[in-house]
Amino acid sequence: MVRSTIIARATDALPLAASVDDEQTENDLQEHKQQAKLIFRRITPNSEPRCSIESGAYTLHYLISENVVYLTIAEKSYPRKLAFSYLDELSKEFAITYGPKVDAARKPYAFVGFDTFMSKTARLYQDTRTATAASESSMDRLNNELQDVTRIMTKNMEELLWRGDSLDKMSHLSTSLRSESEKYRKAARKINIDAMIRQYAPLGGLGLLFIIIIWWKFF
Repeated sequence: MVRSTIIARATDALPLAASVDDEQTENDLQEHKQQAKLIFRRITPNSEPRCSIESGAYTLHYLISENVVYLTIAEKSYPRKLAFSYLDELSKEFAITYGPKVDAARKPYAFVGFDTFMSKTARLYQDTRTATAASESSMDRLNNELQDVTRIMTKNMEELLWRGDSLDKMSHLSTSLRSESEKYRKAARKINIDAMIRQYAPLGGLGLLFIIIIWWKFF
C-alpha cells in the first residue's frame, strides 16, 4: 500500500508538501525518506518523467509534471499502475491549486495544506481492491504511456547509491544498449563455439579412431 508521499520542486529539490505520517511510519521509512531526498537531488531536465526505484521491501515511485516531482513510497508488492494513478491524481489537483505559485516558493513545505487532499486520496489507495474500484475513472483518463507500466523505467537504489547511476533518459537508453550488446556478444560466442565443434569434430573422431587402432595393434 501507499505509505508516504513527498512533493518537491524539480529544479532545486525544495520540498513543497508531504504527507503527515504517524510515528511508526516515520521509524519504518526513515532510511527510505533519506533516499527520496537523494532522488530529488538527482533529478535533471533530462530525467525520466516516471520511474520506479526498488529499495528493499519498498519501491519509490516518482512522477515529474510541470517542474514538480511527486514521489510516493509504497510496499514492493503494491501495483505500479495504482501507484502512478495515485501520483497522477495528486499532480492534477496540485497543479490546479498551487501551480502558478510553485516557482515563487522560497521556504520548505510552503504548501503544507495540500496534505488534506493527499490524506484523503491515499486512503482510497491503501487497499489494492478498493483502490482499483476507486481509480477506474481516473485510470480511464490516463494516457497510453502511463497505462503501459512496462515502459516506466525501473531502477535499483543500489545503482543510484553505489554505482552513481543516473535517472536521465539517455542513461536508461545506454543501459538498455549495454544489455542488448552483452546478449549479442554471448550469442555470437555460442555460434562460434558451435561452428568450431562442427568443423573439428570429424577430425577429432578420426584422431581417436587412429589412436584406438594403434593401441589395438601394438598393445
